[in-house]
Amino acid sequence: MILAIALALQAQAAPVARFEKEVARFEAADRTSMPPGNGVVFAGSSTIERWHNLDQDFPAVHPIQRGIGSTRLDDWVRFAPRIVIPYHPRQIVLYAGDNDFADGQSADNVYRDFRDFVRVVRGALPDAEIVFVSVKPSPSRWKYRERMRRANTLVRAYIRQHRKMRYVDVFNPMLGANGHPTPELFVDDSLHMTPAGYALWTSILKPVVK
Repeated sequence: MILAIALALQAQAAPVARFEKEVARFEAADRTSMPPGNGVVFAGSSTIERWHNLDQDFPAVHPIQRGIGSTRLDDWVRFAPRIVIPYHPRQIVLYAGDNDFADGQSADNVYRDFRDFVRVVRGALPDAEIVFVSVKPSPSRWKYRERMRRANTLVRAYIRQHRKMRYVDVFNPMLGANGHPTPELFVDDSLHMTPAGYALWTSILKPVVK
C-alpha cells in the first residue's frame, strides 16, 4: 500500500520536475526584468517555444513568449500561477494538447485539463481573455486525428458558453484539398512548423490578438 502511494506521488511529481528548469529560467528572467502588465502572453508547448518571429509577427502587442517543448495541457494548469498569471495579461493565447495524444491521453482528458486551466486563470484574472488555439493536424500524429477533432469540438462548445474566451481553428486551415495535413507547413519531423506554417497561424490570429 505504501509503495503504491509512493509510486503515485512520484508519477504526479515527474512532469513537474521534468520542466522545472525551464519554468525556473523564466522566473529568473522575470526577476531581472519583469514584462509589463496588461499585455499578451503566448503560452504552450514547442509550437510556441519555436515561434522565433513572434515579436515581429505581433509587434503591436509586444507578446510575452512562454513556450516549453513537450508540455501538455495539464502542465500548464500547474505552470499558470508561475509564468502566466504574474504578468497580469489582458489576453492569453494558449496552444497545448498536441503532446497529450502522443502520451495516450483521451479527448475528454484534454477537455478536462483545459477547463482546469480556465479555472486557475479565472480565479486570479477574471477579466483576462483566454484564446485557445485548436490542436493542429500534424502528419506525424495524424493517427490521433479523431481524438483531436473531438477535443477541439468539446473545447469550442465550452468556449461558446463562456465570456472572454475565444476558440481559434487552425486544424482545418492546415489541411489540403485531399483532407490531409499540408506538407509544406511542416518541417522534416512532420510535427513542428515551417515559416509557412507560422505565417498561416499569424494570418489567422491577427484579427484576434489585438
